Amino acid sequence: MSLKDFLFSRMFARSIGLAVLIIVSLLIVLLIWLNFYTHHGQSRIVPNFHGLNMAQVETIAKKSRLKYTVIDSVYTSATGKGCVSEQNPQPGFKVKKWRTIELIINAFRPEMVPMPDLVDLPKRQAISVVESSGLTMGKLIYKPDLSVDIVLDQLVDGIKINKNDSVQKGSVIDLVLGKGLSNQRTGVPDLVGMKLESATRRILESSLNLGTFIYDSTIKSRVDTNMAFVYKQNPESREDATLQIGSSIYLWLTVDSIKLKADSTVVIRNDTVPHTEPAPQKAN
Repeated sequence: MSLKDFLFSRMFARSIGLAVLIIVSLLIVLLIWLNFYTHHGQSRIVPNFHGLNMAQVETIAKKSRLKYTVIDSVYTSATGKGCVSEQNPQPGFKVKKWRTIELIINAFRPEMVPMPDLVDLPKRQAISVVESSGLTMGKLIYKPDLSVDIVLDQLVDGIKINKNDSVQKGSVIDLVLGKGLSNQRTGVPDLVGMKLESATRRILESSLNLGTFIYDSTIKSRVDTNMAFVYKQNPESREDATLQIGSSIYLWLTVDSIKLKADSTVVIRNDTVPHTEPAPQKAN
């Protein structure tokens, strides 16, 4: 039989038809398997596990057809011991069935860390050491001394702490610093547009303290809190404005970028004074 006769034969046509049928069948089976494997169209809302103990988490996760895993533990007074303090994805997100939810739980016992030796360190270096040691930077307390911005004492809840003393991880450390023998002043930093963490660091670097910070009505979730930025500060940053070192700055935060230009009203504090250069002396 010639090649031409074979290509137009009934046997060849049946073979081609059978091959096409097999390929189509395999594609249908593959699509059905992928649909089943990926749980297509079976998304569900992530429940809120915050504040729940592990028994409650297991019950709700099983009912919601989700899995969970504990990836870390922290210690905080905001949540009960052994309860969930953070989760990922956040509550309300839609996920596939049997998605694994990552949880961070509140430890039963606080983690302790040794207190670093900050005495005699410059302010900037001391702040870096505090943050790298798992501690939280608190207030800057200034008192008259020959030194300026040098650590004289380190405090926790107003109590002097010596180096290598055990303190709870995350404890707030206040620093007592020298301010010289005169009323040292510093410029008011421009914080508008900064997130809270960056603004706080800038305030401390300027030898000032963060006073009250207020979130406006646009802040409705943890995500909003993380995205919020400063739209107003008191006192305002001006080229001619200074504060005594150790003074406080107050912040207002939002996620509404329109407020950056729309709201510029700030109450001027009594301890904010213009800085003026001395008038040049006339030659005799």
